[in-house]
This record gives sequence, structure tokens and C-alpha cells, in this order.
Amino acid sequence: MSTTSAIMRVIRTYLNLPETDRGAAIALGNFDGVHRGHQAVLSEIKGIARSLEASSAAMTFDPHPRRYFQPDTPLFEMTPGGAKSRHIGALGTDIHFVMPFDPNFSSLEANEFIERVLVEGLGACHIVAGYDFVFGKGRKGDVGLLEQGGAEHGFGVTVVPAVQADDGMTYSSTVIRKHIREGQPREAAELLGRAWEIEGEVMTGDQRGRQIGFPTANVDPGSYVMPALGVYAVWVGVTDGPDTVWHKAVVNVGRRPTFDGEGITVEAHIFDFDQDLYGKVLRVAFVEFIRPEMKFDGFEAIKTQIAADCVTAREILDAAAPNDITTPT
Repeated sequence: MSTTSAIMRVIRTYLNLPETDRGAAIALGNFDGVHRGHQAVLSEIKGIARSLEASSAAMTFDPHPRRYFQPDTPLFEMTPGGAKSRHIGALGTDIHFVMPFDPNFSSLEANEFIERVLVEGLGACHIVAGYDFVFGKGRKGDVGLLEQGGAEHGFGVTVVPAVQADDGMTYSSTVIRKHIREGQPREAAELLGRAWEIEGEVMTGDQRGRQIGFPTANVDPGSYVMPALGVYAVWVGVTDGPDTVWHKAVVNVGRRPTFDGEGITVEAHIFDFDQDLYGKVLRVAFVEFIRPEMKFDGFEAIKTQIAADCVTAREILDAAAPNDITTPT
């Protein structure tokens, strides 16, 4: 199965933009996860942009402000880097403004953000934000200030209330991270609207998987939030330019206690696959937790358990329709 990313312009500045990139209707937020609540905000901006005959855009911040102000905080991002752009683009957004959150940008007062970034820099025609969006130095700006700025400078403002699931739960990045950390990818997928993924380059490993008959791709997890350690049924997407081809697989997220491993590794065994993946970027989409990480007595015990894990993973993936929440956009 193959999917192709939508085409979207990614712009990393608000200064000296050509007129073709100004005048957009812009949704503001961190949008970590690009979950169903975020999707409601982005859908709102698309409809408004269409009515105004303007481009639709999202503005996010890189690094995440929490990472900037608290660099030693544990990893927490669900969609760092280009993953966020891909999911925003898949929703049909025209432009992704990724603002470098550096000393200059982080020191902007709330009114300066409105005047210098939204008005002078981007020439925004309309702004959409979630009800709890805050901005500016000290997080002193809120949607009320945005509305005042819009009235003063001539851009529209739409505030989107909390978006809730059928059971009344508000879609929340915090709740989704909890599901991921507790090994509950299906629950996370239900709130995200797709399977949660780790994307990274394939690195050279120690070749132990190949030695025992189950070659694995060692995926660099980068700055992603780490799921509960253990074995999962997953889809693995092999990227080739704008295209991604998906394969059924099993992945181990862990410290490899049998071999006294250090650090967390993400090692995927792709079923019925024998291509060279070193240096390629893989997307590992988590479907279901199979078992926690275990320590074994030796190679034979590992081989037996991996074989059983593969059978379980195949059964899980065979039972799910490819276009369910198990397969990402």
C-alpha cells in the first residue's frame, strides 16, 4: 500500500515575505500530535480561507516553547520536526509557518507579536485559535487580546471552543501522551484520528537480529516521546521521495536487557521484506501493544519469543482493515 503526502509550502520566517505568501487566514497553535481537536481548528481555517479567497495556513513554533524554556524536560513531543508539517499538509493546508522560537522571538511582547508578526510580517486576513491559546512574553496574550488586535488592525478572529469526543472527553495532547507512555496505541489513535508514529533514519545496529534470523531496522527515535517499552504490532512506512509504501511489521522498543543495552532503541522487523534500508527514513505507526520488554537466557529463547511475537503481530494486522485507525494518512 502506498500513500503520497499533500503539497504544502513550509515557511520559516515572517520577515520580507513575497506578496504571494502574505494575506493568509492563519490558525495559531503548537498542534503537537495534530489530533482531532487540532483538526477542527485547521478545518475552520480552511473554510474561512475559502470564503475570503485567501490561502489557509497554520503557524507553529520550533522548538516547542516548552522545550525552549525547559530544555532538560523529558521527551514529550508526538510530532516533532517534519512529522507535524506532513500531518498538517495532509489536511489540505496551503502554508505551514514554522516560527523559529529563539531569543528574539521568545522575547516579543504579546502586542508586538500581533503587530510585528501577524500584521506587518504576514498580513494575516483572519486568525483562528483554540479557546486556550496564549502567546507573547510571559504568556500574557490570550484570545481576548487577539480579538482586540483584530478590531484595531482589521483582521478577523475566530475562537474555537474545546472539541470533545462522543463520550464528552476533550481532545488533549496530554491525554494522548499518557496513552502512548502507557502502551495504549489504539486509545491514542482514536484521539489522534490515525495511528501514532515515530519517524527516523535507519542507523547501523549490532546485527544481532540478522544473526538469529529476524533482521531489524534500527530507527533513530530522535526527540519523540517514548512509548511503554515492549513489543508492538506496527505498520512501517518506507519513504521514497513524496511516496510512502507501508508494510506489516513488529517492533521492539526497549533497552535490550538481554545484552545489557544502554539507551532506548526502536527496532523493526518488517515481514516478507529484504531490501537495504540503511540511510532511509522509516515511519513506524503503532497499532497494538503485544508484550512488555523481557530478559532472556540466550539466543534460542529470544528466537522462540520473536517468532511468537511475529505470529501475534500478523494476526493483529490481518484483522484490521488497512484504512482503519491502524494505517496513518
